[in-house]
Amino acid sequence: MELMENTRTQTSNKLCISSPTSHDYADKLFQLPTIQQAFAQEYSDKCVDVLLEGSLTLLDICSTAQDCLLQSKESIHMVHSVIRRKGADTEFTVEGGKYLASRKNMKKAIRKALGNLKGMKSELMVSSSNNDNEALSILGILKEAEAVTVMSLESLLLFVSDSKGQSKQKRWSIISKLMQPDRINCDSQEDTNEFVKMDTTLQSLVSHKPLSVENFHSHMENLEICIQDLEVAVEHLSRKLIKTRVSLLNIFSH
Repeated sequence: MELMENTRTQTSNKLCISSPTSHDYADKLFQLPTIQQAFAQEYSDKCVDVLLEGSLTLLDICSTAQDCLLQSKESIHMVHSVIRRKGADTEFTVEGGKYLASRKNMKKAIRKALGNLKGMKSELMVSSSNNDNEALSILGILKEAEAVTVMSLESLLLFVSDSKGQSKQKRWSIISKLMQPDRINCDSQEDTNEFVKMDTTLQSLVSHKPLSVENFHSHMENLEICIQDLEVAVEHLSRKLIKTRVSLLNIFSH
């Protein structure tokens, strides 16, 4: 039980992504009437539409990430149920094959989402103006929040799919910056992650290669913990995006 709790703590620490502070800072500023007035006067509806469109795209990608995590969780639960009842028999091989097939479909959805993020990265222009105008400052914060969110989602999706579009060291560097400083416990030198370990283990069992069932259970439990932590992280990020979006809509609806 203690080993299981340690595993949960380590995995949670490694993947517990907190929301970008830029969103929190922008939300606090948006509560000030002077900031609302300055922002509304300085920028047109077209400028805000661009920000709103960007936040909507990010929310769609958050939804894709949530769907992929839910699908992974449901598939691994089916495999778990079968192996608990019958062990590594024919039915397990079938369910294991279904899980691996679902992973392929999930990676297709992730590749599409990563393509959308790549488009946002190419279009995202960070303002370097030295103007002290409050409206320019809040716009810079919003752009920074969008840039951080793009990088966060990209790293998360690359982690889930184990894509090669970003070095593992850079990926963990981005994720660690979004973690609470006192909770970072990231094994950035690892060659694989929980999703890859489960894929490899299932492929071996489905192919009837010698492999400890106990090791499979260990990988499965770690993956379930990982998915739970990622679900919380994505939900938290989605709420921040929605909150900022509502603030923008409220300012320009008056």
